[in-house]
Amino acid sequence: MGDMDTEALRHYGHQVVDWMVDYLTEPQKYPILPRSTAGEIAQRLPIHPPEQPESMDAILSDLERIIIPGLTHWNSAGFMGYFGLSASGPSILAEMFDATFNVTRMLWRTSPSATEVEQVVLKWLREMLGLPDDMFGMLHHNSAIVHALLAAREAIPDALIACSGMGGRTDLPRLCLYVSQEGHTSIDKAAIVLGIGLEGVRKIRTDIALRMDIEALELAIREDLQAGYLPFAVVATVGTTSTTSIDPVVDIAAICQRYKLWLHVDAAYAGAAALVPEKRWILEGCEQADSLSVNPHKWLFTNFNCSAFFTRQPDILKTALSLTPAYLEHTENTSELMPDLMDYDFSLPHRFPALKLWMVMRYFGREGLARRIAEHCRLAQLLEGWIALSSEFECMAPVPLSVVCLRAHPAILEDGQALDRLNERILQRVNAEGSFFLSHTRVRGRYTLRVAISHIRTSEEHVYKVWDALQRCLQVELSMLRRPPATRPQLHMLNLPARPL
Repeated sequence: MGDMDTEALRHYGHQVVDWMVDYLTEPQKYPILPRSTAGEIAQRLPIHPPEQPESMDAILSDLERIIIPGLTHWNSAGFMGYFGLSASGPSILAEMFDATFNVTRMLWRTSPSATEVEQVVLKWLREMLGLPDDMFGMLHHNSAIVHALLAAREAIPDALIACSGMGGRTDLPRLCLYVSQEGHTSIDKAAIVLGIGLEGVRKIRTDIALRMDIEALELAIREDLQAGYLPFAVVATVGTTSTTSIDPVVDIAAICQRYKLWLHVDAAYAGAAALVPEKRWILEGCEQADSLSVNPHKWLFTNFNCSAFFTRQPDILKTALSLTPAYLEHTENTSELMPDLMDYDFSLPHRFPALKLWMVMRYFGREGLARRIAEHCRLAQLLEGWIALSSEFECMAPVPLSVVCLRAHPAILEDGQALDRLNERILQRVNAEGSFFLSHTRVRGRYTLRVAISHIRTSEEHVYKVWDALQRCLQVELSMLRRPPATRPQLHMLNLPARPL
């Protein structure tokens, strides 16, 4: 009966930490992209749950034998797909403390430190980013956009949607919100969750730099007003997922003020770049936003489930979400000093995400964080320069930060679909080799490779090697294209030549 013996916990704890350190210092031990096929991991696990206790030695052995081969290794310096997310050392240690404490910060009293540390680190983050001091902040797992649009919906005058709902109302026109064609799909999902629907999301065309077109935005708002719809929010993006384009927030804010629309700024990835003095411009105009989100788990070397949400209108959010059941009622009068954060959140139990951000901020300091972000931007510029000198590759979008969008475009190929297929095969080859993982997107309809340089352990050597891998894989593909069609092998990602372990 009872828990694991404390001495056994100490023994296996030391063993696990040693394994973790080895894992981080020997990234070449595993291919970043697993070579398992769909269903393979599940087939290696028992069909039925264990009836009797099993030893920790057996469990850890199966972790190494079954689980690890099926992992995509996001915490590797060669992971350059999507965004190169990092769990730094202090963040990993904080997670261990968080699991040990196992607290939740629903009310202030359920764990005062969890609430107060969160408020302090968000004040630090506001200061680092140059945001106004009066912006209320809290941390989420990754649902900030839902909270932003929920507050925007509640801010509609006399609508009282949190109380009266939206269904069957003749006094409430169809709601509309606006985002550029490059906006994140989380906005569409939030619209579904909040009852706005996909048809209520207006996708605004972009300009030559892939930023929201201001004239198109205002035209869409006017058209919807004339059609009897009710515009209520605009989502501007600072650092889009595909290309890291930066919407003109100052101009968008002026339009929102003119039409009395809620402005949310999605700076999930790029907001952290404002720690670098030379990059502070990317948040210009964001002080006028009603709400803003920045994800420390994207570019502040903090592991997943740490998304910062700020708003200038916390009372509206609280009006929409504050419900206190009898079992959470209390008599402490702490609201003037510290909030009960459950009043601003649609989910009750929250962990202690501020602990890892607190430890990361203290360990690296603002200057240390800024230097690492600036280095990532320098490496992206370096890669962009190599591409500019190449006769066989081209950049597909500007490189304002640390993501480079490129494609192979050799002189022997001009057909758009053929170029798409070529770049898709190059991506498969690079990923199959195991040292790197890249992802793709489409820029103006064309298949595009993305090199995201934002992992804390990524160095200039990694960038040089991924560039070498791209060029080498292109040459393999070109040699195959020069063969007679009948002699070309059929390529699939899982049977490409793999790097030996």
